[in-house]
Amino acid sequence: MTNPRPLQVREQNLIDLYSHCQLGMTPKNFYAKWDVNHEAIARICSRSLSTVRRWFSKGRNYRRPMPSDLRHLALMDFLLEGFEGIPKELLKKVCFPNRHK
Repeated sequence: MTNPRPLQVREQNLIDLYSHCQLGMTPKNFYAKWDVNHEAIARICSRSLSTVRRWFSKGRNYRRPMPSDLRHLALMDFLLEGFEGIPKELLKKVCFPNRHK
């Protein structure tokens, strides 16, 4: 077991910024922006297909997405928008943290 890295002021500030971040994108906005289907949105948010279908339903079958779902979609939107500019090593660290230590 290793000793955890101490947090400096810079890291504390980043945690504060992240904890107050209002990053979010609705499923309908994501769907309108990108050529995806409900299955892809379900994979992005780690939700069942039936749950995603309820996000697009009307009436009593409608279910509101959780804040974490909105964040997943916003992060995916960010990655899709800036994919070419993200260094490969950073992408590996973010998407495959256990493979590249």
